[in-house]
Amino acid sequence: MMKDELILHADVVEMVQKKMLNPDEFADLSLLFKMFADPTRLKILKALFESEMCVGDLAALLNMSHSAVSHQLSSLKKTRLIRYRKTGKVVYYSLNDAHIEDIFAKALEHIRHD
Repeated sequence: MMKDELILHADVVEMVQKKMLNPDEFADLSLLFKMFADPTRLKILKALFESEMCVGDLAALLNMSHSAVSHQLSSLKKTRLIRYRKTGKVVYYSLNDAHIEDIFAKALEHIRHD
């Protein structure tokens, strides 16, 4: 807590402090927003909103190498934004849940707002 002489509205500070997140929640949120901070990862997520896709298809769509796409997919998997399933030798990627598209849509709505 801050020094008492610096607090102008102790009631407001106390009320807000009760509603703050714990350090782990802030760290997890920070990591989530880092995943959304990369244009390539955003493109991958947008593609996966439309359809489950494999690395080769994503690489073709984004005009990128397989290894570059795989690197980004690895980051997205670690943060549980996407999941995968294997069929034979082909790995298919999809969104982990609908919340991801909601976050993307809200952010897009914000940047398009006048």
